[in-house]
Amino acid sequence: MEVIFHLDYKTSYGEELYVNVVGDSQKYIMHTPDGLHWVAQLKLKGDVSVLDYFYSVETSDGLRAVEWTAETHRLELSAVHAKCYRVYDRWMDIPEDSYLYSSAFTDCVNHREKAAVERNNYARTVRLKVRAPQLRSDEYLALSGATPLLGDWQEDKVLPMTEHNYNEWIIDLDADKCADGRLEFKFVAQALKDDRAEVRFWETDMNRIITLPKMADGDVVVYELDQAFFPISNRRMAGTLIPVFSLRSQSSFGVGDFGDLRKMVDFVSATRQRVLQVLPINDTTISHRWTDSYPYSCISIFALHPQYVDLTQLPALKDKKRAAHFEALRKELNALAEIDYERVNAAKNEYLHELFVQEGDKALKSQAFKTFFQEVEEWLVPYGQYCYLRDKNGTADFSQWPDHRVWDEKERKSLSTPDTAAWKNVAFYYYVQFLLSTQMEAAHDYARQKHVILKGDIPIGVNRHGCDVWMESNYFNLNGQAGAPPDDFSVNGQNWGFPTYNWEAMIADGCRWWVRRFQNMQKYFDAYRIDHVLGFFRIWEIPIHAVHGLLGQFVPSLGMTREEIESYGLHFQEEFFTKPFIADWVLDRIFHEHAQEVKDTYLNHLHDDIWEMKPEYDTQRKVEAAFEGRTSEKDILLRDGLYALISDVLFVRDRNDSNKFHPRITVQFDFIYEALYDSDKAAFNRLYNDYYYRRNNLFWYGEAMKKLPRLVNATRMLVCAEDLGMVPACVAWVMQELRILSLEIQSMPKDPNVRFGLLSANPYRSVSTISTHDMPTLRQWWDEDMERSQAYYTTMLYRDSIAPHPMPGWLANDIVYRHLNCPSMLCILSLQDWLAVDEQHRHPNADAERINLPSNPHHYWRYRMHFSIEELMKSSMVQTISEMVEGTDR
Repeated sequence: MEVIFHLDYKTSYGEELYVNVVGDSQKYIMHTPDGLHWVAQLKLKGDVSVLDYFYSVETSDGLRAVEWTAETHRLELSAVHAKCYRVYDRWMDIPEDSYLYSSAFTDCVNHREKAAVERNNYARTVRLKVRAPQLRSDEYLALSGATPLLGDWQEDKVLPMTEHNYNEWIIDLDADKCADGRLEFKFVAQALKDDRAEVRFWETDMNRIITLPKMADGDVVVYELDQAFFPISNRRMAGTLIPVFSLRSQSSFGVGDFGDLRKMVDFVSATRQRVLQVLPINDTTISHRWTDSYPYSCISIFALHPQYVDLTQLPALKDKKRAAHFEALRKELNALAEIDYERVNAAKNEYLHELFVQEGDKALKSQAFKTFFQEVEEWLVPYGQYCYLRDKNGTADFSQWPDHRVWDEKERKSLSTPDTAAWKNVAFYYYVQFLLSTQMEAAHDYARQKHVILKGDIPIGVNRHGCDVWMESNYFNLNGQAGAPPDDFSVNGQNWGFPTYNWEAMIADGCRWWVRRFQNMQKYFDAYRIDHVLGFFRIWEIPIHAVHGLLGQFVPSLGMTREEIESYGLHFQEEFFTKPFIADWVLDRIFHEHAQEVKDTYLNHLHDDIWEMKPEYDTQRKVEAAFEGRTSEKDILLRDGLYALISDVLFVRDRNDSNKFHPRITVQFDFIYEALYDSDKAAFNRLYNDYYYRRNNLFWYGEAMKKLPRLVNATRMLVCAEDLGMVPACVAWVMQELRILSLEIQSMPKDPNVRFGLLSANPYRSVSTISTHDMPTLRQWWDEDMERSQAYYTTMLYRDSIAPHPMPGWLANDIVYRHLNCPSMLCILSLQDWLAVDEQHRHPNADAERINLPSNPHHYWRYRMHFSIEELMKSSMVQTISEMVEGTDR
């Protein structure tokens, strides 16, 4: 069998085109007479029925361009008499509507069963292939044309096509019946009505015309055509955001679980919504204390949190007394207004241990477990060993363990072999992950059956004492802390404590760690949110000795030399600019009547009215240690004041090059800036704005494009990003190029020139929301700043009266309805904001609905619904939300 590929692609000198066959380690070079028309000839051996392939452009320096690989070209070798396939292809970049190829659409919203191309007995075959991603789940593609073979343009004689790949349709025609070797045709979209196919749409462009080449017997000519286009409106969908741990059902064990997730899918489906978004569900167990409740501090990018196991889906305990004990405990914990993280997890852990003794041996010998273990063994074995050692040693800080301070690959065999002592130590952790994965996959399958998109969340960081760092430390920089610069959430920045990534090592192996992470996630979700997507451009790295985020710097970034700084007109005074500026007037402003005490205890006098920190207090971590356990109002004032002194610098020294510097973030609000001459302030502001908003743009664009394309193409999940904060211009460039959905929040507009965003200006390829888990809910936001809410009331809602407080239900309804009406593809609201429209069903206390306070690094994540999902399903909220969704055509 011979296959000849034809591709028109304009190249430059030194560029070569290749055909890359999926699953074949070899690539095939193409040839061209003119740098435009490229041809490759393949001789196929053996029994090959399908070829999946893509094109790439390479130079002597390596890969220059590659096609969109999320959906490759497909050639089915189904013609019985075929001797030669001549394929006329077209280069496929990421299409503008690539979201329609995501599993969110193909497997949830627009699901249709694919089929193989039927074999034909034609002596000569003409095959037409075309993509039609606009079609809805009940619509099918057909062909109509100007000859009897093509139905003579009659709607009752259209030729049905076969969807052989996602959104790609195919039809084989007998070339001997093609009059004059010419085809004139259009594609049509049809649907079944009363068990009879009818045409809904015709293509709106000019007729398509193909003139066939000379063909010999056994020839198959394949044309890959321009995408079919129909007057079908873009799909807009509504959804709900709620953490899994916040779910409450009548059967849950004091915390939401994967069984509750299925029940929440029912609610989303019943209210005509299409998306259910959750926060990260990975294991975060470090200390078995409430501090582990932080869902963005995972210990494993693969393992799921044991708290989410639904005990009702498991065999009952045979010990009736113990079963009664756990049932009484379940009812007690489930009645609590908030999650008691420690008691819930201790109880579930105890229950699972007893169930493991009863059922574990049988479960681990099952074929289902063996299949699971074979799929996940690469990460599950180290994870099991890590958990065993964490609990055995009483700490997750593996640097403190007496042995096994790094993962030893040589131990994998014994940890993977039943009946060994090592296996017995870790089998429980294998068992729990098997249960969790089975239940979460079932919830995912159930959501698909209900045409609901489950949307997950990929945290930007991992815990520095977690299994991932223990196993693959080469991927991490442990001498820094990841965080975020100051923003509306936190004036001192956020210090997440996560290690930053060694991107050089990750990129060197094709970002394998990230690709595996995304591919594992697609077992459970059809869409995902990239947490803090800015971290793929540059991360805010904070020195290990800092507590707040103000002393951080973007990594990587282009630091400034002394000469560059002075080119802005600012005379560089290294000691004055890089050491904390501590003057008498600064101390009086911060500490008031305690200023003298601070001088006596924490400072050394330098000269005149200038002071410096004593060596034992010269970092924020040293100050933190000195005030450990001291919680009086005065102690907190002193501690935070000393933190402020230490961060009062104009420039931060580059972490890699001591001769380069970075302007300290938001230093314009600090004392060192206040002390400058007006001319120096103006020079510094020019430098500052250039540095943060222009200098690094192209550099950061290049950094992101080394990583994100590989991750976006690693799965078919719908890609959304949290692109909030200090957003450089290059972020929008990359998001557009990779077709990533942005996050649009009206109260945090991306346009710096407006106070509130215009909902009508939201791009279609975006997610619109009112509040995130890091923000106050709509009701809280409305009442925390009355001047702001009055401005919103007047300028956005066009009302000329006094804004009412607290927020009444009718007003929340108005705001929600306007968000649903916006152009964004997805409008996903927190459950709290949905409930705000109904004064009968929303929480009596608006402050009890807050999920997280980003300014508090030790926040307790414990919010739960204040009534059960079963009660919610019986409430008037089902009809209320359904009518709002239907009324806005979502």
